[in-house]
Amino acid sequence: MANYEIINIKTTQRCQINYMTDEITRVIKKQGWKDGILLVFTPHTTAAVAINESEDPHVQRDTSSLLSELIPIRGDYGHAEGNSDAHIKSTIIGCSEQVIVDNGQMVLASWQGVYFCEFDGPRARKLYLKFIAG
Repeated sequence: MANYEIINIKTTQRCQINYMTDEITRVIKKQGWKDGILLVFTPHTTAAVAINESEDPHVQRDTSSLLSELIPIRGDYGHAEGNSDAHIKSTIIGCSEQVIVDNGQMVLASWQGVYFCEFDGPRARKLYLKFIAG
């Protein structure tokens, strides 16, 4: 039996930022995870995990827009698959986040949320959750 949980994600656009906080909270409750550290990880080299503002959806749109402006799809890239921009965006944002879990709740500020960032969709993706009890 695996000592982690997997959330399957189906993205629908090349670049999209998906709010995952509620789904992660459901897994924490289902598993009965109480006090410790939660590692949220994606094993994809063209995707990322981020913690950011969750109250104003413009933040996610602005983030995606600026990343696409700074790192365009087409550029003088050596990688032949046509998704170099996605690899670079994933490297900049990162493939994991750690969150404290206290009494079964993620310790996030009132305006924070956990996001899965797709940079080379649409695709079927995975988000791994590993709880380390404290």
